[in-house]
Amino acid sequence: MSKDGILLASGGLDSTTMAYWLLEEKIDFVPLFVNYGQHCAETEFKTLKEVLPKSHVDKIEVVDIQSVYKNSASKFIKPADLWEDQISADDLYIPYRNVLLLTIGATFAQTLGLSNVYSAFINSNHAKEIDCSNEFFEKMESMLTDYGSVKINMPFRYYSKYDVAKLGVKLGASIGSTFSCQASPLIPCGACPNCVDRLEALKLLQIETQ
Repeated sequence: MSKDGILLASGGLDSTTMAYWLLEEKIDFVPLFVNYGQHCAETEFKTLKEVLPKSHVDKIEVVDIQSVYKNSASKFIKPADLWEDQISADDLYIPYRNVLLLTIGATFAQTLGLSNVYSAFINSNHAKEIDCSNEFFEKMESMLTDYGSVKINMPFRYYSKYDVAKLGVKLGASIGSTFSCQASPLIPCGACPNCVDRLEALKLLQIETQ
């Protein structure tokens, strides 16, 4: 059975590394970018085209569902004033985001006749969402497999951000140019959970290479 499929791609460190990992494994993929109304969608998409392997830039597909969160008060949807606002992880919460992304990925894959969705979700210490847990991912994988023909693949599920970053360097991914900030739509804020994980991983790699 073919392992080719859809890659949920955002221009972030994890999905960028996975793109290079898929190439290493000789698995072809269609990069799928989902605009669900995140304030940084434009920056993410621009970054994705810069950091994705050149062989797959022209294969990018986009799904636009930004109206689904148009009434959300999440600072991941409506950007905060980084000079004035105090932001906590709870302020960045988006309900059922991962349910949405995985379901869209599986649906899109099936319409293309592909049997696999590749997601770079990892085991993050900062993730607060209920749909970021390993228990959730296992149930979601089982449901989509049992009630459809698409398999959800999460090879990095038990990785840390450092593990992914180290793999990205090994595979030649441009991890230093990736973008995955939750609080700022333009530049990494350095303080949100995504930025903290990313900076800690890069710092560890820098220490190792000195």
